[in-house]
Parts: sequence; structure tokens; C-alpha cells
Amino acid sequence: MQITPIDFRGQPAVRATGADGSTLTVALHGAHVLSWTTADSVERFYLSPRAVFDGKTAIRGGVPLCCPQFNQRGALPKHGFMRNLPWESEGSGAEAGTLAFRLRDNEATRAIWPHAFEARLAATLAPGRLRIALTLTNIDSAPWAFAAALHSYLRVDDIAQVRLEGLEGANRWDSLRDDRHVETAAALRFDAEFDSVYAAPAEPLRLVQPGGTLAVAQSASCTETVVWNPGAELCAKLSDMPADGYRNMLCVEAARIDEQVTLAPGAQWQGWQQLTVL
Repeated sequence: MQITPIDFRGQPAVRATGADGSTLTVALHGAHVLSWTTADSVERFYLSPRAVFDGKTAIRGGVPLCCPQFNQRGALPKHGFMRNLPWESEGSGAEAGTLAFRLRDNEATRAIWPHAFEARLAATLAPGRLRIALTLTNIDSAPWAFAAALHSYLRVDDIAQVRLEGLEGANRWDSLRDDRHVETAAALRFDAEFDSVYAAPAEPLRLVQPGGTLAVAQSASCTETVVWNPGAELCAKLSDMPADGYRNMLCVEAARIDEQVTLAPGAQWQGWQQLTVL
């Protein structure tokens, strides 16, 4: 694997190129995965052409890291602070195909979340497959609790032609209606705004569209799967999305949000998502 530091829309990033021609691009801002292209030159993530790259603002698209808070479920800024800070590149395991990044607590993080921590993001590229793993370590003298999600924006050719399989029978919270029920559909389809949190199934999901199928797996430590598409009305209100951007993305997120993780001093937690082209 070849590793190259690059400038991506004015911000520092790292690009890895696999022996098969696949590529992986990660920004230092937020350890944010921006792009994954497979050997067939197909882009697998959606990155908004209006995403803000100023080194401070959360980037719309790719894989934002939501941690140590999900959404507005707490007193921190929306989705926490880790996606809004510069991470340190730890180099790479070129033979293993991994790009690695690290974030430690500092004066700014302790001002809003008074805990000592170490976070690592490892993105591992293989032919037809990408695995993204977030590892948190408590380096404090007292326990602390957190929520986390890998907020993946999967690229689709046309949301109207997409179906997501594998959630039938899962407990679902539909956040738009504040309704809890068991999912009865064998495949989810999307013709309007969709925002639901599911109990994560044991088997990988299948994102099916005319151009091919992507398997979406996650670690057992990520107990929820979030599925989101803003639909036309909400998308038109998002300043960092084109009005029709919703047509080309579907967020399928590996998450731990309903019950926070409490880490004892010295303890470690890891959550991952793996995407495989079928």
C-alpha cells in the first residue's frame, strides 16, 4: 500500500492506494474518512460538494465520528467534539493496509468534557473491503461514560432505487414519529425523510442497488444501527448540502447510543464497521 500526504480542499489529509488500485482518503480534521474508491474506480462514500473545509466545522459526508455524545443527547455540542478537532496521524501499517490516527484530551476538551482519554481511529483497506475501527481508552483516574457512532454516508446512484435488507424483526425507534415498534419490512425503501434507530442485527445488512450490493457489518459492541436520509424537504434546508444531495446518499451507522458505555480507569472499548462489496 502506498501512503501519500495530500491537501484536500485546503486541509491536510492522507491517501492510501492499494495494490489493486483502490484508494482511501482520510482528513486529519476529525480523523474523517472522506473517500473510498474500489478497484473498479467506484466511489463508495458520499461527500457533499458543499461540505465546509475550514479545519473547525464538521464535514458533511464521508464518515464523521460522533463521540463522546450522539446527536443532542447530552450537554455537549451536537455529536460531541471529536469530529471537530485535528487528530495526529500515527503513520500506517502499510503491509496491513491500515491508516491510523490519534486524539488525546487537551485543555479545550477538558473545558467542556472534564475527562482524560485517548481515541484512536484505524481505517483498514483491502480488496473490495474497508474496516473502520474507533478505540477509546480511559487514561483518567475515575470512570467516565460516552456514546459513539460511525456516521457513514454511503453513496448511492439514486435513493429511489435503493433497498436496505437485514433489519426485519429488529426493534425500531422512528425518531420522526417518536414511535417504537418491530420492523416488519423485509427491505427498507426510501421515498421521504427517514430517521430511525434499530437494535443492531447479528448478520450484516445488504445495501442493494442496480449497480451492485454492499454488505454492512458492525461489531457487537455497537448495539444500534442508525439509518438516515434527509429527504427533499430537510435537505433543501441544509446549507452544506445541494438541494438534491439526498438522492445520492444513505447513512447507515454503527452506533452505541441507547445505553452509554462506562469505562473504568485503564479500560478500553472498540467499535467498528466493515463494508464489503459483494
